[in-house]
Amino acid sequence: MSVLLSDDRGWLLDACSFINEGFRRCYSVNKGHFRCYFKKQYFDIQKPHIVSKCRSDSMISAVAHTESHVDGDARMELKTRRKRKRKRSELNQGELDAEEYHKKVRLLVLEGTRSLLESGHHCGYLTEDLHTVPTKQMPVHECQLAALCDMAKQLLKTENSEAPHVQAVNGHADSDAHLDLFSCLTENPDDCAREVTLMGETYFLPPRSRFLLSDITCLQPLIRNGDKYDLIVLDPPWENKSVKRSSRYSFLPSSQLKKLPVPLLSAAGCVVVTWVTNRPRHLRFVKEELYPHWGVKLLAEWLWVKVTRKGEVVFPLDSPHKKPYEVLLLGRFCASSDSTTRAAEMCN
Repeated sequence: MSVLLSDDRGWLLDACSFINEGFRRCYSVNKGHFRCYFKKQYFDIQKPHIVSKCRSDSMISAVAHTESHVDGDARMELKTRRKRKRKRSELNQGELDAEEYHKKVRLLVLEGTRSLLESGHHCGYLTEDLHTVPTKQMPVHECQLAALCDMAKQLLKTENSEAPHVQAVNGHADSDAHLDLFSCLTENPDDCAREVTLMGETYFLPPRSRFLLSDITCLQPLIRNGDKYDLIVLDPPWENKSVKRSSRYSFLPSSQLKKLPVPLLSAAGCVVVTWVTNRPRHLRFVKEELYPHWGVKLLAEWLWVKVTRKGEVVFPLDSPHKKPYEVLLLGRFCASSDSTTRAAEMCN
């Protein structure tokens, strides 16, 4: 991400400007060279997702209620009793652990965020008064990439020795339509982003980038290519009760993460970065099981605090449901024969 400013407490980042850097120079067979920008409104969060209820407002309304109804106190007490949070003794161990973790990082989040936001306001990156012109609501085009990913999961694991390790797109719909997206790496070798058509859909591939459209159980093309990486970033779909109940998306059991061939893909000293939810169980798993299993030494634990364009956190800091921050664990791969052997055995 683009670093707007920094101090000894952290960095103020702008994701949109970072992404746009990769699309300063784009190329299309039909249009030639041009420049692209992501729609800014996708990144400009104008107000928090949940706003803390002002305590003084709730007191005023309670007083007014009491003055106008004699039995208001009794009804208010009953309503409060029904909606009262569970007592601390009724919280399960996971919730108790989450409370303890929040207490540990709360002051860090509060002071670090305040320091960076003050600097952001002073430099003009964050503004108190935003005058935005409403944009016309455009029809949403359904992207077929998710369907392609589902298709990849249904494919059987195949070993095709004749398939090339890497195939290049050239921007011609006819030739790109015949690319095998599921059994080898697909790349844009150019110095500019390229507009390509894959399976009837138009995409922009960043300059000098490669991708493998695959399920994590079918990473042989990536391993077979032999490339080693200096940075590996993982954002797993962690198990979550609400997600499980709603079936919004699939999740990955923690045990399955150990099967990722990180040691086989890591260059010496590779930095391994993992996004983790705020559940202490997941944090402990990465720190105590996953990273040691891969031969990765934990270096740092960062907190990404999400704010609006005005500098307000997107959720109340002490919200019992969602926090305005996410955890990022950074580690360094320390090559060892044991971790590499285990990874190779899992992939065979």
